[in-house]
Amino acid sequence: VVFLQKLRNDRNLEIKYLRNLIDSLNICLIALRNPCMGRLTSCLVKNLEKGKLVMRTESFSSRHVLQALPKLPVPNLKDTLDRYLSCMKHLLTEEQFNKTQNIVTQFGAPGGVGELLQSKLTERSENMANWVYDYWLNDMYLNNRLALPVNSSPAMVFPQQNFKAPIDSLRFAAHLISGVLEYKTHLDDRNLPADYARGQLAGTRLCMEQYYRLFTSYRLPGPERDTLVAQESSVMPEPEHIIVACKNQFFVLDVMINFRQLNQRDLLTQLEKIVKMADNEEEQLPPIGLLTSDGRTEWAESRSVLMRESTNRDSLDMIERCLCLVCLDDASGPELSDTTRAMLMLHGGGLTKNGGNRWYDKPMQFIVGADGCCGVVCEHSAFEGIVLVQCTEYLLKCMIGSPSKLVRAASVSELPAPRRLRWKCTPEIHKLITSAADKLQRMVKNLDMSVHKFHDYGKEFIKKQKMSPDAYIQVALQLGFYRCQGRPVSTYESASLRRFQQGRVDNIRSATPEAFAFVKAMTEGKNSTSVEKMELLKGAITAQTSYTRLAITGMAIDNHLLGLRELAHEMKMGKLEMFKDEAYLISNQFILSTSQVPTTVEMFCCYGPVVPNGYGACYNPQSDHIIFSVSSFHDSQQTCSAEFVKCLVQGLRDIRDLCNKCNADCAATEERKGQTQEPKKEVRLLLANRP
Repeated sequence: VVFLQKLRNDRNLEIKYLRNLIDSLNICLIALRNPCMGRLTSCLVKNLEKGKLVMRTESFSSRHVLQALPKLPVPNLKDTLDRYLSCMKHLLTEEQFNKTQNIVTQFGAPGGVGELLQSKLTERSENMANWVYDYWLNDMYLNNRLALPVNSSPAMVFPQQNFKAPIDSLRFAAHLISGVLEYKTHLDDRNLPADYARGQLAGTRLCMEQYYRLFTSYRLPGPERDTLVAQESSVMPEPEHIIVACKNQFFVLDVMINFRQLNQRDLLTQLEKIVKMADNEEEQLPPIGLLTSDGRTEWAESRSVLMRESTNRDSLDMIERCLCLVCLDDASGPELSDTTRAMLMLHGGGLTKNGGNRWYDKPMQFIVGADGCCGVVCEHSAFEGIVLVQCTEYLLKCMIGSPSKLVRAASVSELPAPRRLRWKCTPEIHKLITSAADKLQRMVKNLDMSVHKFHDYGKEFIKKQKMSPDAYIQVALQLGFYRCQGRPVSTYESASLRRFQQGRVDNIRSATPEAFAFVKAMTEGKNSTSVEKMELLKGAITAQTSYTRLAITGMAIDNHLLGLRELAHEMKMGKLEMFKDEAYLISNQFILSTSQVPTTVEMFCCYGPVVPNGYGACYNPQSDHIIFSVSSFHDSQQTCSAEFVKCLVQGLRDIRDLCNKCNADCAATEERKGQTQEPKKEVRLLLANRP
């Protein structure tokens, strides 16, 4: 009735009223069938009179903003092919490059297959909000059959907490959950402040879609390809809940009881109950969570076995629909260095520690260790690192800025006990758990992690050189790697595409020819002067900055080539020579996978390498220091994280020394000029005053 009146009285209504009318009619139908009809109807009318949605759908304003963002452009085919050859020439032998050049020329010839695919890609871009989104998501994540821990899921490591008693860790968890619920409210109300680009092309409004997948998505394993499930908002959603993992057991913690959100005191009470329930050895069940750490195909098969039992189906459903996980971990050991904490976040320490106290398919898993080892592990297919950073910074600032609110409000006097999730485990399931545990343990032993805080200088020194801190660090990474292995390699640096509708990322190819020239001068150019090296450094910084600008404006090569390749597959062209070529395979073997993840609070990000013989290198530039998280695998004879860090540190110092020397030489030259010019001025004055 409310909306019909609005429709009658106002002919200039926005579409949202029509959508709300349909929603409200659906809500009314459910209200009529509900025993609490009176309460629901009064709540409904109250919200509708305010023009507010009861369901969790996109508001008109957020849809309007999304449509206002430009679509991701399709780069020019010739530009991409030329850049591809330029990026690869110094990474290939002369014979490899000549072969690749011929293949690329044939692919891009007038009237050839490249032009046909380009026209189809342009057509696709006209009919979709983002032409590469599905291709990229499948290629980067959903088609990947590797296990999520280490291989895919990154972690944010919080500052080490000082818990003096067991209750302190539960207070921390209760405070954290309270912050999550507050943040979730902002998301539901669609009032999260819009993000704007920083750095290059600063001030551009960014797509906010990824934020709304933080607590509403789930990665469902499949035999050949996973599915990113976005929980569609039902008209009347069930009360929201989180899953608490404790001692490899899973418990349902309802955060809404009798239409009221639990306060921190209530949350603490519920967490205390969960810990007591988990300590009951008679009711402990096998560590089912270990199955989610397995390869994706193996986990899909195990899940099918679990689904045969209705009890298991119900438990899986509760986990898959939860807001997030909170993992209450046992103490992991005496040594809690940054490196140790990073590894524990990534894999939990395996079966002997907290490896089974996880459910890796869920986007957000908050870890609260009894020993103060805390952080968050994220399933990365739903959103990028910056979204994770923004959310966790909000939570940490909220917790630091406000004391734990443990005052009992006039609320639920007797809270119902949390529910333990039950599992029916056949001998087949026990065998699958044992297999997953063995593989996780091998992964734990194989991960070679080194977290290093470089204190010699930070981004302020780099800015004084009138250089981009990110470009500077990327060149330093190239120098460090070359010192380790004596060769340049294909390098990945993520570049955000959130300037566009549904934008995710493309690749900044940091192994530029200019960076290679500088690296060779620094390592092999004994006859090169400081001035020459400085010119090469500036050239490398400029090239890196230019490619970054190309990437963030949608003009990089990787997504474009991916789109062409996938279209050829859809059109049943077979595998084209362009994408079978050895150079293309080398170009996508990212031996060095890097990412800048800056924070404004004390924490850092880490992740594993993306290839068996590669490095993962995440960095967090601060004013006076830089945090590096470097990972590799022990079973690779070509890598060693500690050695890479050593070479990286030496490279950062060498570049600083080069900058300081050139600055000092410039200052000395200017001073000499000033000294030689001053007498000339006096002579001119004397001559002018001469009779």
